Amino acid sequence: MNLSTIPQFFKEAYAELRKATWLSRKEVIGSTVVIIILVMIMAMYVSFTDFVLSIFVGSLLGGTR
Repeated sequence: MNLSTIPQFFKEAYAELRKATWLSRKEVIGSTVVIIILVMIMAMYVSFTDFVLSIFVGSLLGGTR
């Protein structure tokens, strides 16, 4: 890699970033809230499923002490 290509890379990367469309603050906050809610729902689902399956497997293996 030639050292003269490094500044060119950063110039081109900056030019591409200028072309990108960025979300507004309101859109970012809304998306973040949705993701947090979905993660919480999935965590509850996985926890419930784990609890039910642990009871089921425990009963198959002779119960718990």
